[in-house]
Amino acid sequence: MAKHIAQIIILGAQVVGRAFARALRQEFAASQEAARRGGGGEKGASRAAANARTGITIEEALQILNVEKLDPEQIKKNYECLFNANDKAKGGSFYLQSKVVRAKERLDQELQSRTETEPSS
Repeated sequence: MAKHIAQIIILGAQVVGRAFARALRQEFAASQEAARRGGGGEKGASRAAANARTGITIEEALQILNVEKLDPEQIKKNYECLFNANDKAKGGSFYLQSKVVRAKERLDQELQSRTETEPSS
């Protein structure tokens, strides 16, 4: 009886150990991918800081505002439309309206940082 209990404990520990190792490998791969997408170096660090500050990535902000690229006019147009559509007084959602605001803030930060880093002609 004790032999079977010991075998069950050992088998359980092996299963948990494998699952833990697999989770670590996945997390490592995800962090490597995030670093690659962020550009690495100072640019990646500033992008990660902006993501942490606003709680939203550029990709997510683009999806929320339904824009393909960082076009200030299109961003403003879609922002105003979505902000007004989600107005609580009109039966909209305050949560969605706040997501729209955060997305615009994040894209505005990215536009500002890009204009600061571009050399002036």
